[in-house]
Amino acid sequence: MSSPKAEVASMLEALADDVNFEDIQYHLYVLEKVNRGLERVESEGAVPHEEVKKRLNKWLVG
Repeated sequence: MSSPKAEVASMLEALADDVNFEDIQYHLYVLEKVNRGLERVESEGAVPHEEVKKRLNKWLVG
């Protein structure tokens, strides 16, 4: 896993040159949320895709 500084630098490089501060803040927010989610999956595990489909089927089909 790369450092937060390296992740932000990479994110900034991927953005358009005319990006504004609000766009940068939004991308930082998303980056942080994704990283937190990945950390949570590592520490707590995740629900397998098939199990999610089975659970959703109860709600969507009736």
